[in-house]
Amino acid sequence: MFDAPLSDASAPSAAVAAIPVPAPLARALQARGYTELTPVQQAVLQPEADSRDLLVSAQTGSGKTVAYGLAFAPNLLGGEEVLPPAGAPLALVVAPTRELAMQVGRELGWLYAPAGARIASCIGGMDGRAEARVLEAGAHIVVGTPGRLCDHLRRGRLNLSELRVVVLDEADEMLDLGFREELEQILEACPQWRRTLLFSATIARDIAHLARTFQQDAVRIDTLVRNQPHADIDYRALRVQPREIEHAVVNVLRWQESPNALVFCATRENVRHLQASLTERGFASVALSGELTQAERTRAVQALREGHARVCVATDVAARGLDLPNLGLVIHADLPTGRDTLLHRSGRTGRAGHKGVSVVIVPANRVRTAESLFAAAGVRPSWGTPPQAEEIHAQDGQRLLADPLLAEAATAEDLELGRTLLAGRTAEEVAAALVRLYRARLPAAEEITDPAQLPPRAPRTEQRGPRGATVWFSLPVGRREKADPKWVLPLICRLGGVERGAVGAIRVLGGETRFEIAEAEAAAFVAHLPGAESGEVQVNRSEAPVWSPRRPAVPPRHFSRDKAPRRSRMPK
Repeated sequence: MFDAPLSDASAPSAAVAAIPVPAPLARALQARGYTELTPVQQAVLQPEADSRDLLVSAQTGSGKTVAYGLAFAPNLLGGEEVLPPAGAPLALVVAPTRELAMQVGRELGWLYAPAGARIASCIGGMDGRAEARVLEAGAHIVVGTPGRLCDHLRRGRLNLSELRVVVLDEADEMLDLGFREELEQILEACPQWRRTLLFSATIARDIAHLARTFQQDAVRIDTLVRNQPHADIDYRALRVQPREIEHAVVNVLRWQESPNALVFCATRENVRHLQASLTERGFASVALSGELTQAERTRAVQALREGHARVCVATDVAARGLDLPNLGLVIHADLPTGRDTLLHRSGRTGRAGHKGVSVVIVPANRVRTAESLFAAAGVRPSWGTPPQAEEIHAQDGQRLLADPLLAEAATAEDLELGRTLLAGRTAEEVAAALVRLYRARLPAAEEITDPAQLPPRAPRTEQRGPRGATVWFSLPVGRREKADPKWVLPLICRLGGVERGAVGAIRVLGGETRFEIAEAEAAAFVAHLPGAESGEVQVNRSEAPVWSPRRPAVPPRHFSRDKAPRRSRMPK
């Protein structure tokens, strides 16, 4: 179920009854609960944009699908109430991912249902022969991914001769995924007189080149709010020990209890591991990554939509195009690789006028990396630590007391069974059993080390390496083990949970490597060592190495071991 989007308060709103929308689409909007349009939806309906090519920048979750559905309505309907019999498609929408293409098909489906639209999908991983039969039967709108659309074009199944409008949705993502050739092939096969609507989160050089090549006199529309995070997303950064990231995810899920939650991992392996771990703990979870078949991905999304699963663990393949109802929580189990990844991941929540929470799990040794990431994205998160098990248990009690079940009127059968229970037990015993039943359905909260209990970190400086006093430590690897500062430094940071700036000199000796840590961070470094993942490497306190010049392996030139220096012969 798609809810009505929230209008940007900074832009003037337009009542649905007053906007120039064909009557059947107006009825669809009214049935869907729309009372006003978002800024991008208003912008594409302005008189200067009528029948023109459009180059649009819009924020994630701003209602882009409905926007271009409304924009090309005059091209399809031509003033009529109902579309003509389906034949060769009149509109083509190209999307980068299977999830986004399916979402677009659903959105356009309800929007154009009163107009009698027939919508076909051409999506990689689906049954191509079934798609071919649908295309042969005729369709008004075709929605697809670049690769599958090109495949149907090559096989002669997709006839674009009657096309009136083509839409490139998330064009920047399609170029990032390497679909330039496919997009050019599709656009070159379209009639010259069609409208081209290009929607992109950013207008980079490649997007601008694509627009210049395939658009004519395009109207530029920009509804992005610069240098401001999404107003409906509450960003939170939780500092944790690196070994307790998984526990932090568990406790955040237990604390928030969002109807749907999305947890992002950096790799497919991390997705498999975390999803299995959450399932083992009692969370109804599914996985979503590029290694799954289309059928598996469809089942995962359907389970979330139908309420059979609550948590989706995914790679960044789900950062675009995945629109889940009641998605109130996004967790970044692995730090995003850049500002765009952070914003696109987080943009899955806080959509359609609903508030959302984006939680970034920050390992203690990557705090400064996270700070740089937030600064680049223009995000100011509230910093803290994961909720502790005691806090979650206390909140469980408050939720039990507020459960609507306790306020419902009891039936005669309920009262009779209640009297039977009280006949041989005290009220306290029955209440305690109710509490146990309530808690039994909840996954157990995890015990987490509070990073705030560790000694404070040294302030960041521009100087590389520690400033002031240092403490020396040693590792039992040296030149004989081919130790190299290039890989010893990351190992030190990981074992001790410190930033590179806290590590000073590294001296590789014959059988060991000695290194210095800033005295202000030495206590935190030592406290972190027992939980380090690589238990086979022992770190010990040490003394500063004493260096003496090494004797030359061979005598100096012109000298022998037992004779005086030779005299050079000068020419007479």
